[in-house]
Amino acid sequence: MIKLYEKIIQILKENYKFFLLLILVIFVCTYEFPYYVDTPGGIINISSKMEVSNGYPSKGSFNLAYVSEYKGTLPILLLANLKKDWDIVKKEDIILENETIEENNYRNQLLLKEANHNAIIVAYKNAGKEVQIKNQKLFVTYIAKDGKNDLKVKDQILEVNGISIQGKEDFDNAVKGAQLGDILKIRVLRDQKEKEVQAEVYELDGRIVVGVLLTEEMDLEANPNIKFRFDSTESGPSGGLMMSLAIYNALIEEDITHGKTIVGTGTIESDGTVGEIGGVEYKLKGAVKEHADYFFVPKENYEEALKIKEDNHYEIPIVSVSSFEEALNYLKAIDKKD
Repeated sequence: MIKLYEKIIQILKENYKFFLLLILVIFVCTYEFPYYVDTPGGIINISSKMEVSNGYPSKGSFNLAYVSEYKGTLPILLLANLKKDWDIVKKEDIILENETIEENNYRNQLLLKEANHNAIIVAYKNAGKEVQIKNQKLFVTYIAKDGKNDLKVKDQILEVNGISIQGKEDFDNAVKGAQLGDILKIRVLRDQKEKEVQAEVYELDGRIVVGVLLTEEMDLEANPNIKFRFDSTESGPSGGLMMSLAIYNALIEEDITHGKTIVGTGTIESDGTVGEIGGVEYKLKGAVKEHADYFFVPKENYEEALKIKEDNHYEIPIVSVSSFEEALNYLKAIDKKD
């Protein structure tokens, strides 16, 4: 051991400049600058992410479109300057003001769960199947910088001024019933302990708010049973529309894919409303790269998607939808369109 130690010391002394240079190169190449790089992603077949008990098979597929995002290390930033489809984005454009990366990840994880639960509710109700909401909870997932409150991210909202809170609607009604400047007494569950905090009501863009974003979490009892298989690195609500269509297709005998590769993006609310998303450029390019037959987008993103299609001379049909029902009606008529 002594001889080995002496040998190592000798090697280090003789080659210290090399090792110092190696450490410097590693540091420079792995140091994260306050930027991210967004690139065209790809598609994920939803059948690999969920399973409905005794679900009907399909000849085609429903697919999630995603954006590939890399941390802003020096090699990635240099590469982004050479590739026209790679865009450098400031960190503050990704992470909300007054939010840490950890809080952002937590919020997006809950948003994925909320989107999946909304997708189940929409799909099962439209397919005439049983689904019941159990154990509904509401969590704080973001606190605005100008918010005057004692709330913290991950707080579960239990009561507002003594009124029990189950979901967003309950909370919104409690806030709407207050006057500007009112101090709300909010009971929360924090670190497994109940605690009473305060929040001042103020006006923002004509709305009465307390300066927080809230995300619902719930347990669902569905018949037939459904299971999800998402990785811990996957998050966000933008796959809600396509998830609801894929679940619906597994619940009914008719195959609304008609053998096509259907890709899309858009959030989904429990009433079937489809919401706007970001990164449509990268998602559309990823869909085209994977030879998709159709690309579904929220109506708010349609003009942007159409411009990208025209600028790049894509032939893929762009389908604008504002609700689950609109998407469903389009898919049921695919055979007639073709």
